[in-house]
Amino acid sequence: MSYARCFSTLGCPEFSLEAVLALAAKHRIPLVEVRSLAGTVDLAAHFAAHYGTPARLAAQLADAGVRIVALDASFRLIGGTAGERDPRDELAALARWADALGVRWLRVFDGGRDLATSELEAAGATLRWWRDLRTARGWRVDLMVETHDSLLTAAAIARFRAALPDTAILWDAHHTWRKGGEDPVATWRAIRTGVVHVHLKDSVGQPSARHPFTYVLPGDGEFPVSPLLATLRADGFDGPVSLEWERMWHPYLPSLDAALTVAAARHWW
Repeated sequence: MSYARCFSTLGCPEFSLEAVLALAAKHRIPLVEVRSLAGTVDLAAHFAAHYGTPARLAAQLADAGVRIVALDASFRLIGGTAGERDPRDELAALARWADALGVRWLRVFDGGRDLATSELEAAGATLRWWRDLRTARGWRVDLMVETHDSLLTAAAIARFRAALPDTAILWDAHHTWRKGGEDPVATWRAIRTGVVHVHLKDSVGQPSARHPFTYVLPGDGEFPVSPLLATLRADGFDGPVSLEWERMWHPYLPSLDAALTVAAARHWW
C-alpha cells in the first residue's frame, strides 16, 4: 500500500464543487479535501444553499469517481470558543454533511501558543465536548488536528499527543520544516503513529507579502520532498498526501491546474 494523492480546494477557492471534482478527475487525483467553495469557507451554509439536504448532495456525488476525504473547518481546539457565535456550531453543522458523504475527517487547528498546561486542558475539554456530542448523535466522522499554531515541532506534537492520546494528526510537513526548522524525515519518524493525513507544498526563502518565504510551483523550491515521500512509501503510509496550494490566501500563486500539471510532469508527488 502507498499514500493516495489529494489536493485542497484552497488552491481553487472560486470553484464550485462540481468544478473541483472535474479538476481532480482531469489530473487523475482520487481524493480532495474541501476548505473553500465558491469563495466561501462556510461550507455547511454553502451546501445547504446549493444542495438542500445532505442526502441530496450525497446522491449527486454517488458516481463522481472522486472522494472527499475531509471537510476543513476554521475551528481551533484552544481558544476556539470566543466571539458572538459559538465556533463549535461549525463542527456540528459540518458533521451532518460529512457523515452523509462518507467523509472520514473534519480538519481543525490546534490553536494556542506554547502548549502550557492550561492550553492542553482547554484542548482536552474541547475534545471531550466533541466526543460526547459525536457519540450522542451517532456520527462516524471524527476530528483531525492540523499542525498549525503551537504544533511547530515534533516535540510539541509529541507533548500534545501525550496529553491527548488517540488524537489524529494532519501533519503540515512544510510547516514543521519551514517554521519549525526540522528535517521532514526526522519529524515523520517521531510523529508517524498519530498521522492520518499529510500536507505538502514548496517554497523558497525569499520574503513574500505575508511570510518570510514565498510559495512556488512544486519542484521550484527548497522543500526536500523526495526523501520524505520515499520514507512514507517505505513505512507503508496509505493516507492522503495532499497538495495544499494556498492560492486563496496568496493570490500571487498560479492556478491549481497549473500547479498540478507541473507536479505531474516533474513526478513531484
